[in-house]
Amino acid sequence: MTELDQKDRSILRELQREGRLTNLELAERVHLSPTATTERVKRLTREGFILGYAARLAPEKLGRGMIVFVEVKMDRTSDAVFSEFKRVAEATPAIMECHMVAGGFDYLIKARVEDMAAYRAFLSETLLALPGVRETHTYAVMEEVKNTAAIAF
Repeated sequence: MTELDQKDRSILRELQREGRLTNLELAERVHLSPTATTERVKRLTREGFILGYAARLAPEKLGRGMIVFVEVKMDRTSDAVFSEFKRVAEATPAIMECHMVAGGFDYLIKARVEDMAAYRAFLSETLLALPGVRETHTYAVMEEVKNTAAIAF
């Protein structure tokens, strides 16, 4: 894998800010020719630095204005239980992020739902219905202070 130079880093920063830049706009911003910029973007993609592109949507307009974080403790920790939990987490649209963590609980979930009633249904019908779930602790977000997918480097 190639080490990133300043031009590569500039390309990545610009694409993180605005993924819909044309190659010409990107080239102008990073002070390279369009051909050199295209080749670098291809290489950065091929080498796995760029994973893809996506639009940021307005959750409130789509009926997903409420964010909850849920700590999940398991009563059994076997490969089968972890595999089933992972399968359900990946298949559940309300779950935006699910992380197995070290510490006082097993998983940390970030979910987006319409409102508290929708969260209650999600909790009882999805999370608590999973085998091995012993306990959950929920944190409802009152104000989203910062939300970014950008990686600082």
